[in-house]
Amino acid sequence: MSLAIEKSLAIEFRGVTKRYPGMTQPAVADLSLTIPAGSAVAFVGPSGCGKTTSMKMINRLIEPSGGEIRLGDTEIRQIPLLELRRSLGYVIQHVGLFPHMTIGANVATVPRLKGWAPARIAARVEELLALVGLPPAEFRDRYPRQLSGGQQQRVGVARALAADPPVMLMDEPFGALDPITRARLQDELIAIQRKLHKTIVFVTHDIDEAIKLADYIVVMRAGRLVQFGRAAELLRDPTDPYVVELFGRQRALKQLKVLGVKDLLVASVASTSVTIAVEASLEDALIAMLESGAGEVAVADAAGRPLGRLSLADMLAAGTLEVPRPGG
Repeated sequence: MSLAIEKSLAIEFRGVTKRYPGMTQPAVADLSLTIPAGSAVAFVGPSGCGKTTSMKMINRLIEPSGGEIRLGDTEIRQIPLLELRRSLGYVIQHVGLFPHMTIGANVATVPRLKGWAPARIAARVEELLALVGLPPAEFRDRYPRQLSGGQQQRVGVARALAADPPVMLMDEPFGALDPITRARLQDELIAIQRKLHKTIVFVTHDIDEAIKLADYIVVMRAGRLVQFGRAAELLRDPTDPYVVELFGRQRALKQLKVLGVKDLLVASVASTSVTIAVEASLEDALIAMLESGAGEVAVADAAGRPLGRLSLADMLAAGTLEVPRPGG
């Protein structure tokens, strides 16, 4: 059976287990959850918790011992292995570019394997290099050794997107980069996702990265699912002491990253000229207030038209700056 060609696909784990020979406990035990099509999902938890194993079972780099994983309506074992892997984008921490091939040839790898016409491949390479911020005329004919680490990682993302896969798997894709480059690539991935709406599954040790990039977060420990939900839900209502520990005692401040200005927007005229975009986070709004010394900000749409205001008092009244209780 072939995988249906879609822009994005839901991923469903149904009682998925992975046991390795000689281990008394499974690496992943009875994992059941559904990742909505077009959403970005982060698997988080300590080393050895099963998050990377869970992700690698999606493209069968690791074979499940039991249960089912479905891509859309199709169980992954019904899809020929090569077709499955060529149909899913895959980005790893250390990129894995072919050093003897140009950047253009690296990006073209999967379309070439899938038998695309040369003209179509060339157009796709141009499109994707531009999308990830690498002008084709400047970078297409270079080799990986001629690029910085951040540029190589961009190529890795472009290569993963080359055949327009419905799902992208990302194994700590920015973990080896310096903080500034990492933040820039995170922002670029957000921008790309807003355009393409792929289903993205990524593994990270960085809770702040998960909060920034993911629509949903999967918290795992010792091979088991601890909690699954939107970042705001986990921050506001952790169901396990481990989730509290993982997100830290500054949960209330972390909520500012996932709640938007539009969530608290008041439709009235602001008394300040300090303006922030309606798509900004509450963290962005608070920073703008602190830097300007103003108690509120004006809120505008993408065209600069005023929509209303947001004040520090509004944020306090909504409880977004509530100090967490000790131990909770």
